[in-house]
Amino acid sequence: MSEYNIGQKLKSLRLAKKLTLQAVARETGFSPALISQIENNNVSPPIATLSKIAKFFDVKIGIFFAENEEECKYEIVRSNERKEIPRVISPTGASHGYSYESLSFHKQNKKMEPFILTLKDPVSEYTTYSHEGEKFLYILKGAAEIWLDDERITLSEGDSIYFDSTLKHRFLSKDGSEVKILSVVTP
Repeated sequence: MSEYNIGQKLKSLRLAKKLTLQAVARETGFSPALISQIENNNVSPPIATLSKIAKFFDVKIGIFFAENEEECKYEIVRSNERKEIPRVISPTGASHGYSYESLSFHKQNKKMEPFILTLKDPVSEYTTYSHEGEKFLYILKGAAEIWLDDERITLSEGDSIYFDSTLKHRFLSKDGSEVKILSVVTP
């Protein structure tokens, strides 16, 4: 995540409010060690984690992916210009089995964040996530298993789902092959 300098942006937000790592951890529910690892770009946090941190600081999640502070009224991102968010890794070093490509990284103050989510890596941890907002998924390629609380739902190419992100959720490849998903998240 160092390409986006997420760690420095988080640290700047924290220091601007004169908060300690412990204070941010206490308010967000994450450990001080995790906040420190994010600030030092040692951990690539999932979108759900960044969403919760953004909510605490009362900023849009897009601030972590913005390249500049200049506001624009519209944005075009060509297919060869997408920005891949580096592999999402847990604090224990395990892969979450997915990666994101940001489809909008110039436009500030967005009401939604669009990504291409790719499921392809084997998973050793089956952590679920929840955060404020809503999520829309459209399966572009493959078959995915979506976990929503205690329910397991299979979605195939062309299927979509819209849900409240406060539900505990997780996305996995149904059969271990690559899955591509259009994911739109509201902060």
